[in-house]
Amino acid sequence: MKKSLLTIAFIIIWLSPVNATDKLTTYVNPFLGSATLWEKKDLHYDRKRKARTWGAETFPGSALPNAMIQLTPVTMFRSGSGYQYEDKQIFGFAHTSKGHWNLLHLPILAVTGDRINPDDYASSYSHSNESAHPGYYQVYLERYGINAEMTSTLRCGFHKYTFKENDRKRLIVDMSRTNNQVKEWTIQKINNNVFAGYQNAEGKIYFYAVSNYPITQVEQQQGREHVISVVDFKNSKDNHPLALKIGFSFVSIEGAKANLEKEMLNKSFEEVENEADKTWNQLLEKIQVNGGTIKQKQLFYSCLYRSFLWPCLRSDVNNDYCDVSGHVVNNGFDYYTLPSFWDDYRNKLTLLGLVQPEVAIGVIKSIIDMGEKSNGYMPTFFHGDHASTFIAGSYLRGLQDFDLKRAYQLILKNATVPGKGGRPYLDEYLKQGWIAEKDTTNVPFYDEYKASVTKTLEYAYDDYATAQVAKLLGDTKNYKLLMKHSQNYKNVFDPSTGFFRGRIASGSFIKDFDPYYPYFAYMYRESNAWNNLFFAPHDISGMLRLYPSKKAVEDKLDSLFSEPWRGYEVENLTGFIGNYCHGNQPGHSIPYTYYFVGRQDKAQCILDSIMNYYYDMGADHLALAGMDDAGEMSSWFVFNAIGLYTLSPADPKYIVTVPLFDKILFKMNNGKTLTIQKQGNSRTIKNILYGGKRIQGWFISDDQIKKGQELTIQTK
Repeated sequence: MKKSLLTIAFIIIWLSPVNATDKLTTYVNPFLGSATLWEKKDLHYDRKRKARTWGAETFPGSALPNAMIQLTPVTMFRSGSGYQYEDKQIFGFAHTSKGHWNLLHLPILAVTGDRINPDDYASSYSHSNESAHPGYYQVYLERYGINAEMTSTLRCGFHKYTFKENDRKRLIVDMSRTNNQVKEWTIQKINNNVFAGYQNAEGKIYFYAVSNYPITQVEQQQGREHVISVVDFKNSKDNHPLALKIGFSFVSIEGAKANLEKEMLNKSFEEVENEADKTWNQLLEKIQVNGGTIKQKQLFYSCLYRSFLWPCLRSDVNNDYCDVSGHVVNNGFDYYTLPSFWDDYRNKLTLLGLVQPEVAIGVIKSIIDMGEKSNGYMPTFFHGDHASTFIAGSYLRGLQDFDLKRAYQLILKNATVPGKGGRPYLDEYLKQGWIAEKDTTNVPFYDEYKASVTKTLEYAYDDYATAQVAKLLGDTKNYKLLMKHSQNYKNVFDPSTGFFRGRIASGSFIKDFDPYYPYFAYMYRESNAWNNLFFAPHDISGMLRLYPSKKAVEDKLDSLFSEPWRGYEVENLTGFIGNYCHGNQPGHSIPYTYYFVGRQDKAQCILDSIMNYYYDMGADHLALAGMDDAGEMSSWFVFNAIGLYTLSPADPKYIVTVPLFDKILFKMNNGKTLTIQKQGNSRTIKNILYGGKRIQGWFISDDQIKKGQELTIQTK
């Protein structure tokens, strides 16, 4: 098995410095973020509920950057990524995963023996015989004595199963199960070595599978509760591993076959694995770090890896894709899934544009296509309306190979026209400048309300982002209107408490107000009043003026990070510093507020605490503070570790922080290399130099970093 070799390699990594000749994929741990937080010291509350807290919900399986296929083990259905590190059995290896309680298309498991129980076929496994690196996953299936190995291309998966001598080789294809409800499915033998079909469950995925063993039959077996498909093979007791190459498509079986023929059909397992490793290494090499500890380097490259798994490709090698109206079209670009906008608009999508601009452009073209075929509204995700931030920030950063006017029509409609498919409660927002909440008491955490405060704050920021596009296009009337709306965040500020606070329809503030109490969607989205503080990244000076003085702001921040969490047990709120919750996104920009009251040193103290203690938590050091949310948590680490952060992602600039590393080389896609140099051992910034000249303030522009000069952060 590869486990012992990988262990030796890992030890060598920890004893060696990083240099330009290192293979950076060896620093990536795909298991990071797959464990759950269990202990009070990590959770800051006593566990009383049976439900486990939300981990990062990451998957350890094989995938290429932003690929269609994520070939990964399933230890639990109806879970985040399908894999939980503490689980003891594997149901199969699915081919799509995100980490949001969905997908897991087409789980397949190799088995042996003459009798199979459709209700009980999962295999036990041990972490001592499990390994992974970018583009590769391996585990030993103890129940069947089978060593399973996986690798993949953009649209294809490669299974390799090594059986014990003379064991009968069989496959279970669990067509009726994913993380979603399976609406319909079909599977059949096509010819001597091929079976194919489709599974419709949050996307209709087609597959075309080629085996190195002749197929004798594909049989459905019905248990008391579950039906499975069993694939049997001729000459199945010889000693060669069972190799299964599967092409996938969201268009057709013919598309799946074409994808397989183009990407994998004539390649060996080792060739595909090596190509996957090379692809990842080329991506990781775009940001090279020197100095720092080995742990910091491992966390950095693991987070950089994790930042590029979503959004996912959905078009075939010929650019065919199935659009939101169900039609097969071809517009000549790579078509991607909808980003997790509420999470990753904050940082991940900006990182995507810096490192993989061609993917970011493909995503923008995809969401324009989605919007034009969905009532003319730009699509939103879960909460808020942050495609506007992605569009504005990308264009202003030089990603301009898309039709800005078409994008603008969609985001403008989102901001100004109430209707199905647009912003929820926009009519209220436009009429009064804020969204009203019901005045009630004793709201259970998971009860659904409007999340009115969070929506008002975020709509105001999205209006600012849309206004920047209006300005670019010369739409002065709507620019002025949207900039006026961008001030609506002030309408939910309560000066008597210093918090953004819910208001009822009459305009008065909600009486039953406890800033410590968390809500899922009452006033605040997945947070409390503390974690919604200071959210006006487009108008920091205006936000500060809501308080009597800068000292008052500093005192409020000090209280946030020191007032202890009051013991509320909520699965999706973990990773606390005081009442600040790093385990969910709403508060991720708060620490930088210290900069604007003259206390950058306090901000850096919080940032360092988060980076040093909240990215390898738990007994196995494999848990993050909370959900990775399609790479947002990971991207937060990447940016801060190199000394930059997207405080206002709609604006083409970055706030400068003290990096973890002494020197960073960031290869830009224009051929230039930005060098980030840390000077001094303190964590308090004395000067920021760019090209040898001191810059005023705390920000560096996107134009500056792409010129490829040296950014020097001098500390006291």
